[in-house]
Formats: sequence, C-alpha cells, structure tokens
Amino acid sequence: MFAALSSIQYVYFIGIGGIGMSALARWFAANGRTVAGYDRSPSALTQTLTQEGIAIHYDDQVEAIPLVFRENKATTLVVYTPAVPVNHSELVYFQQQGYTIQKRAAVLGIIASSMRCIAVAGTHGKTTTSSMIAHILRHAGVDCAAFLGGITQNYQTNLLLNKNLDDQTFVVVEADEFDRSFLQLHPEIAVITSTDADHLDIYGSKEEVANSYTAFAAQVKSQLFVSLHTHLNQSAKITAQTVPYANLPFATDKGIFATHIRIENAKFVFNYVASAHSIENIVMQIPGQHNIENAVAAISVALHIGVAPAAIKEALATFGGVKRRFEYIARNENMVLIDDYAHHPTEIEAFLTAVKTLYPKRKVTAIFQPHLFSRTKDFYKEFAVALSLADRLVLLPIYPARELQSDFPHIRAEIILDLVTAKEKYLVPDNEVVEFLKNKPNDIIATIGAGSVENLIQPLARALFV
Repeated sequence: MFAALSSIQYVYFIGIGGIGMSALARWFAANGRTVAGYDRSPSALTQTLTQEGIAIHYDDQVEAIPLVFRENKATTLVVYTPAVPVNHSELVYFQQQGYTIQKRAAVLGIIASSMRCIAVAGTHGKTTTSSMIAHILRHAGVDCAAFLGGITQNYQTNLLLNKNLDDQTFVVVEADEFDRSFLQLHPEIAVITSTDADHLDIYGSKEEVANSYTAFAAQVKSQLFVSLHTHLNQSAKITAQTVPYANLPFATDKGIFATHIRIENAKFVFNYVASAHSIENIVMQIPGQHNIENAVAAISVALHIGVAPAAIKEALATFGGVKRRFEYIARNENMVLIDDYAHHPTEIEAFLTAVKTLYPKRKVTAIFQPHLFSRTKDFYKEFAVALSLADRLVLLPIYPARELQSDFPHIRAEIILDLVTAKEKYLVPDNEVVEFLKNKPNDIIATIGAGSVENLIQPLARALFV
C-alpha cells in the first residue's frame, strides 16, 4: 500500500456518485477500507455502490455522516470534487475538525504513482480511448488497473482492478482537464486526443487551455502520443518522445495513422500504419471516424508496451464501447434510438456525422440538452452549426449542473435554437419530450448531452418501441 495512505482505514467521499469518485470509492473498498459518502441525488452509480456495501446518503447534514468516520479522525481520509460548493456543510465540518482532505485528482495521482501509469487526456475522446487501451491490455493478459470516465460495455464498470500492486503493473487513467486535475499525474505514457477549448469558466481563454495541456505533456516520463489537431506550446520543455497520430495519412513519413477506411457489414474497417508496424483489416464494433482515431492511439500505446498485433486486432473486434458513447438503446425495422454523452460542439459534430454516415438515407432527430450556462455562452454558435446536421432538433432547456441561472441572466437555450438551420427545430421542456415525439413520425432518434437528458432514454424506448 502507498506510504501516503498506509495509515488510512476510512475513506469518506463528498460527491461519491460522480464517475471518477465512484471508481475511487470502489478501489478503496476493494483494498480493505471502510468507505461511505454523500451525493446530491441517487443514480445508477450510487445504487451500484450501495449494493456493494458502501453507505451513501443524500442530505447535506453532518449528522448523516456515519459515526465511525466522526470518531476516527486520525485514520480517515476525506475526498471531494471541485464541483462541491465551498459552503457544503459536510465539507466545512471536516475542514473545521482538521481532517485529512484531498481532491479526487490528488488521490488518483497518489494511486497512479505506484504503478506504470498510462494517462489519456483531451477535450474529446479520452473515455473511449482509455477504455480501448484497458480492454486491449486485459484481453492480452496484461495485469492492469483502470480508472475510466464511463461504464464500459465489456465490463459493465468504470473500474478495473489489478491482480498485483507493484512497479510492473499498469494503470490506465482518464486524465481530466477540469480544474487542471490532470496536473496531479506524472505518467509513463500519455495520449492527448485534442486540446479544443472547453471549461472556459475555469481557464478563461483557449490559450490557457493549451498551456495546461502543455504542462501535462511536460510531466510525461517516457513517450507521448499527440493527435494531429493538438496544439501545444512548442517552446515548452517536453522531454518525452512525441509522435503524432490521426485517422488520415500524414503528408510526411512521420506519424501514425489509419488508411483504407471503409464500412463492411455496417462496421468500420481500417488498416493501421506506423513506421515499425502495420495491422490490416481491423474491425470496429463502434462507429465513427473519431473512434478510428481513438483506436489508432490505443493501438500505438499497446504496441509500445509490447502487446502483439494479433492480440490488439482481436481485442478491438470485441470492444463494445462505453455506455452513453454511441450506445444503441433500441432498434427495429422502422426506428433506431441511439444515445451519446456529447456535450461539446466538436463531439456533437463527430457523433451526428457518424450517425448520418451509417444511415445516409434516413432522417435524424437530435434531442439535445445544453450542459452549463457558461459552456452555452462560450459555444452557442458552434452548437448551432453542429446541431444543424440533424433533420429535426428537439432542444431542451439548459442543464445548470453546478451553475446558477442568476449568474447568467441572458443565457437561454433559445440562443442556440435561433441559429440552427435544421428543417425542423423545437424547444421542448424535458417532461414533454416523450409525448411530443409520440405524435410525430420518427426514424433515427439520438439523445445527446451530459445532463438529465439521460433520464429520457428509457421512457422514450418504452413509448416508441412497443
């Protein structure tokens, strides 16, 4: 066990239902710690944690903290996320009582430092890419842990547990750029999938976003794979070997890329090309040019650490993707319902392009919920362009998450809707979407977003696929 955590017997999470926090909670529980926590509301993740024996409550009250945590301050670690308000009663209590308190990212950094860390950062694609890498390693029999930002279809979890814990064991980590969390990591190998501007409420400018990715790159110990469209500060002292990758051939003989991309039997197929290796006829279950690019990065990492090309090809053919990333929810001869977590314009464009590539002659209805007032303010024009790829747009009101409408009095979903050029476009309250679509002809339906739009998925499936 880690020296920094060796004396910790109890771990309490504030915001335990988050995808990253829940993985840490399960890791500590699997390693013999007593774990409990608070979250704002129940979810599928908190239900799973409860079923695994982790106590969770949903009222911000100090009295709700299990007594064992309040009686054992010296051996209790408190973990929280930056999304927790500074005036959160339980957080304030732990601060006033002098508990050991760490952000989620710092704790993940401590865990990752004890193993051979493979970190995947980027505005888009990091969940799928890190999940691909973890699946390839697991399929090839390489001992590894994985802390992922989504629920993998293959393993139905966001956490893979390693068998051993030593300096030869790999850990695959999704490196989150929010609040500069990824700067807690010093990986042996890293992938940066993209550096598009996001979280400008945190960073302030796209230049500062790039600077943070550059700082992350400078912490890589061994080898760094950087995508073709990634922009880093070239004057920075990046000591790791840098290799660009993409889903298209480069103009020079440098770089790693895919070629001969085609669709066969409704699946994407491609060849992988690098200076030292080539792998032909790789079949992907998950669609999209963007996922081919993710696969190129994952293949490159696996080859770098010695996984055989044949094992990589076999693994990718069985990779089922990640929940809420181009996830088929229901389909019959007349309709298809697909769900995707996309909440940035670039992600939405990639997702809708993939949908229309697979279904070129069918009409697409996009149900989108903007996530955060600040992101809507920063990217409403780009959202409108991406959503105009749909034949019909059903736009939901903005999901505020950690933000308050009063801080953004003039930001509404209508500023996106006004600029969308789709043939049909509607602003519909969340609780009216199902009835709205029941009364219309439907073909391909896509639910898109990172907020409560997720709660519409099963009601739509029940109402439309009878």
